[in-house]
Amino acid sequence: MRISVLLMAGLLAACQTKPATPVADTSTGGEWVYVTNEDSRDLTIIDAGRDSVIATIPVGTRPRGVKVSPDGRTVYVALSGSPKCPPSMPDEECEKLAVDKTKDGIAVVDVASRTTVRVLPAGSDPEAFDVSPDGTRLFVSNEDADSATILDLTTGRPIANVKVGDEPEGVTLAPDGKTVWVTGETDHDITGIDVATGKTVGRIDTGGKRPRGIGFLPDGSRAYVTNEVSSTVTVIDMATRKVRKQIAMGEEARPMGIAVARDGRRVYISNGRGKTVSVIDPATDSVTATVEVGMRPWGIALTADGKKLYTANGPGNDVTVVNTETMTVLRTIPAGTIPWGVAIGPKP
Repeated sequence: MRISVLLMAGLLAACQTKPATPVADTSTGGEWVYVTNEDSRDLTIIDAGRDSVIATIPVGTRPRGVKVSPDGRTVYVALSGSPKCPPSMPDEECEKLAVDKTKDGIAVVDVASRTTVRVLPAGSDPEAFDVSPDGTRLFVSNEDADSATILDLTTGRPIANVKVGDEPEGVTLAPDGKTVWVTGETDHDITGIDVATGKTVGRIDTGGKRPRGIGFLPDGSRAYVTNEVSSTVTVIDMATRKVRKQIAMGEEARPMGIAVARDGRRVYISNGRGKTVSVIDPATDSVTATVEVGMRPWGIALTADGKKLYTANGPGNDVTVVNTETMTVLRTIPAGTIPWGVAIGPKP
C-alpha cells in the first residue's frame, strides 16, 4: 500500500543501529505474536499469554508482511527498498523518491537468537506473502512490479515470477494448497496461481475497489475479499468463481485485513480508517458485531483457539487485543512506529 513518507529519513537513520530489547520470559508453552513496524524497521514480539512485549528485533527497511514457520522457530518478514507513496501522490512525484532495490527481500528471523540470519531474494518490492503448510515455499506479492514470486525456502532462491493484477498486495493459499490467490489493488481483481506449475489459473473481478486481503472458509468453498475504497467485502463462490454477494461494511469503514476462524464460523475484518474490527457470520454473510480498536487497524491475526484477536494499528503505534467471545478490547500494547502486519505462532 502506498502511504505517507513523512519522517522517513530520520527514522531510517535512528533505526539502523537499534538493538534488540528482550525482557525476561519465564512462560512455557503458548503462542507468540509478531508485529512488523514499517517505519521503525523492526519486529515486536508479544507473549500472547501475558499480552506483554518480550523483545524488539531490528529486521530491515519497511517491514510489512509477516509469517511464522509451522514449527514456530522462524519468522519471515517482507522488506522493501521502494519508497512509500500515498495513492494521492502523482506517479511522477513518487518516481523522484530514492529507491534501493538491494534492500528488497524476505528477512529470515531466528526466534531463539532473536536475530535476522539472512535476507532472501523475493522479487521487487515484496509486500505480503503466504507460506506453504510444509514450510518449503513462500508466495510473495511484488507491489511495484505487478507480479508474484514463488520462493523455494530449501534453496533460498526464487523459482517463478508470475504476472498478476496491478499493485498486488494480499496473498493467501487456498485451503487445499493447490492454488494461491493474489489481490490486484488497482485492477480490482484477484489472480489465482497453480502452486505446482506456477501458472495463472484465472482472474476474478471483485466488483469492489482496491481489494486488499483474501480469506477462505476452511472448506475452500468461499473466499472473502476486503475492498478498501468501496467499503465492502466481496464474497466469492470458488466452485463457480463468481461473486455471490457484496457486504457493506459502513461508510466509515475501509476494509483491509482479514482473519478467518478455524471453525469457519466467523470472518474478522479490520476497517482501517474506520478504526474498527467487524465480524461477518458466513451463515448469513452479514455483519454481526463491530468493535473500535484503534487508529487505522491494518494486519490482524487470531490465536489458535480463536479466543483472541490482535490488530496492528498503524498511526497509533500500538496493537489491540480483542476478546472475540465478547468482542471487547482487553488491552492496548505499545509497538514500534507504524505497525503493519501481525502473525501468531507457537512459542518455540
